[in-house]
Amino acid sequence: MASQGTISEVEINEMNSLMHSRGVTDVVAQVEGMILEMKSVTLNIAVTGESGAGKSSFINAFRGVSDDDPEAAETGVTETTQNALPYSHPTASNVLLWDLPGIGTPSFQPGTYLEDVDLLKYDFFIIVTSDRFQECHSSLAKYIMKAQKKFYLIRNKVDRDLKANARRRSQRGLSDDDVLNLLRVDCEKNLRNGQIEQPQVFLLSCFRPQCYDFPALQMTLLEQLEGHKRHALLLSLPNLSASIIQSKQEALAQDVWKKAIVVCLSTVTGGASTNSIVPKLMETLKYYQQAFCLDANSLHRLANITGISFEKLQSEITSTVGRELSANAVQDLLHQPFSSKQLNNNWKRWVTFTSLNMLKLKTLKCH
Repeated sequence: MASQGTISEVEINEMNSLMHSRGVTDVVAQVEGMILEMKSVTLNIAVTGESGAGKSSFINAFRGVSDDDPEAAETGVTETTQNALPYSHPTASNVLLWDLPGIGTPSFQPGTYLEDVDLLKYDFFIIVTSDRFQECHSSLAKYIMKAQKKFYLIRNKVDRDLKANARRRSQRGLSDDDVLNLLRVDCEKNLRNGQIEQPQVFLLSCFRPQCYDFPALQMTLLEQLEGHKRHALLLSLPNLSASIIQSKQEALAQDVWKKAIVVCLSTVTGGASTNSIVPKLMETLKYYQQAFCLDANSLHRLANITGISFEKLQSEITSTVGRELSANAVQDLLHQPFSSKQLNNNWKRWVTFTSLNMLKLKTLKCH
């Protein structure tokens, strides 16, 4: 595996061999193929649960959009989904969250249900519940596991449970941690009773994704995916923890060398001028901006969710390149001589504009 900021030794050996046998043009084509392969992988995430559990709100929170966003999944207390509906991530179109029809009706049959929604299409399942655990949850989970697919149980709306506990705290004497622990234990116990070993349960509030287990869910999903699908998920995740931001930095530090090889060798093979490669570099920098949720559209979505003005959020970006991208600025950078150490330091400085995401963590504290 490649270390941070590099391409792997295997990839280097392959390019070296190709350089000697076929020439520079084929090396460029190979690296471009590697980049295209990574971008073309599709991650399909199925989201299911009973009516009113918050499936659509979970999809919106996972995608970093508010429920009233034009691109949001439709929400409501009654079941709004009759067929499986895909929602692509705003900045990662190859990550699809599928809003599946609700479960838990008297006529619900897990086997037929999973056939109808095309079970094998999905990489993993999210089962959302917000009230008492039902038999349909464990029966659905068993069918999913039988098909050798992973599932994660989301106990949603825990903020509502905590508010209810606060109103009667003098009678029950339970702390917030006590309530959350009871909810988790109840879900795990019911899954085990349904012959589900090592259940993975996460407590969430989709209206407060920075709280409770949302960051832990993100990290768990990353740990259990591999290769290009892991990369696709990583770059689509909202930046709710320093770990996610660090992981994105490491992934893009590996990506930047592939992009640099293509641009540099293209100037050798095709006689490309500095002017002709600037658009390619601009495209790459915009891609990195989106990955860190710092492009204008992402900032507007964040402003809608947090209530912090777009201008305030934008003012917190510490890097000029992170704040404004222009062809002239990129061209000026290309004409500056860099040692490898300077290049590495400049990459790190460029990535530090993600300090905006630290502002997000500070301004969205859980109370």
